[in-house]
Amino acid sequence: MKILTDEKSAGKRIDKVLSSYAKVTADKKEGVFFNGGISRVEIADYIKEGKVLVNGKTIKPSYILKEGDQIEITFDLEKNVIVSPNPNLKIRIIHEDDDIIIIDKPAGIRSHVDLQDQENTLVNFLVARYPEIASIHDGSEGSWMRPGIVHRLDMDTSGIMVVARNEKTLRELKRKFQDKEIEKKYWALAIGRFEEKEGIIEKPLARSSSYRKQVIATKRTKTKIREAITHYKVIQEFDGYALLEVSPKTGRMHQIRVHLASIGHPIIGDEKYLPKNMESGISRAASRHLLHAKSIRFSLFGRDYFFDSAISDDFRVFLD
Repeated sequence: MKILTDEKSAGKRIDKVLSSYAKVTADKKEGVFFNGGISRVEIADYIKEGKVLVNGKTIKPSYILKEGDQIEITFDLEKNVIVSPNPNLKIRIIHEDDDIIIIDKPAGIRSHVDLQDQENTLVNFLVARYPEIASIHDGSEGSWMRPGIVHRLDMDTSGIMVVARNEKTLRELKRKFQDKEIEKKYWALAIGRFEEKEGIIEKPLARSSSYRKQVIATKRTKTKIREAITHYKVIQEFDGYALLEVSPKTGRMHQIRVHLASIGHPIIGDEKYLPKNMESGISRAASRHLLHAKSIRFSLFGRDYFFDSAISDDFRVFLD
């Protein structure tokens, strides 16, 4: 790929500028493909490996671009993420109209493509059924891999997701999530007996050193600290377990899972956050963490919406 630096890119770091580039191709017969979109970390690796040249010379990731700079990138094709339609995925649609699609996401499916899965995600299903969604993103880093997606569920979390069908809806739903105008409720099957049948967990979160987990932030936490608030209520108690209704007031990665684990009530089957000393036969029997996005409520363009999703069969087995 060859790029001529324009006035807008001048004065910015090269790794930041290049991470926003993505080539988009749409074909009714062959589907929708996104080529060349890579993360800022990968761009830095390309630069360090000498695969990015400016005016024919190697540079550092911190290089500040000047107007008229000639950039040349040699891509490793096997590293490029490609979003392609997959019409074979079976995902239940609860509702659709001109603005939104409400999905009942099964556990075991990622919300969007990444380097680990480029074919069997919710996004692959969406671009197969709704080709127009392919171009619906906000232009931010990596957003082309998440067309139509305004919020995400972890791979093993099942339940309700709302997808934007046009750019106007995408912008408005993102604003509503940011301004906490959308009410989401989850069901979780947690370990232990709750002395407080209802409560609020207000603990800031930060990324772990590996970036694969979240941790409760402390003064020594090195990564960015984010506010996180979770409300929970016990619906039903069992012998050593409790069914909870959980309402996150903020939308941090793994928030519900980390917060419940932090008060000594991790979710059954949560291998990432379940302490070894709390494992039991029933927890080990779970094939995934038992967290389900039960309902969502919001207003959009003068209409009020409420959607509810029945818990999945594997969740029901544990309740029975």
